[in-house]
Amino acid sequence: MAEYIMKSLTTDYYIESAATSLGEVGNSIYPQAKEQLIKHGISGFKDKRARQVKKTDYEEFDYLIIMDKENRYRLERIIGKDINNKVYKILDFVNDGDKKGQDVDDPWYTRDFDKCFDEIKKGCEGLLQFLENDR
Repeated sequence: MAEYIMKSLTTDYYIESAATSLGEVGNSIYPQAKEQLIKHGISGFKDKRARQVKKTDYEEFDYLIIMDKENRYRLERIIGKDINNKVYKILDFVNDGDKKGQDVDDPWYTRDFDKCFDEIKKGCEGLLQFLENDR
């Protein structure tokens, strides 16, 4: 969802998502995630298929945004240590003190796709503000 939420907020940046595990590689977006995007008027994801993060992504991208600590663990197994401080949790960018720096509640386990969408959207808005201030 994060890729398409961010793309709905800006066209000024190259945005691409990738999985940190092999479980979803080649799959389309999860049906309930698609429902959330459609519900919020976000499109463009019809042909999206998951790919796995590659070691070279660390050099090719300015930022690698993750959802939770499990993603950080798996990401670092692929890319190695984050020596250039490129890896952030999406909620590092929210202004909400209770949520800042926390993990996004994984809807695979919680089944709460509404809450997940809201958390990711707030994070994407904060990330966009961060990027605009960094220009």
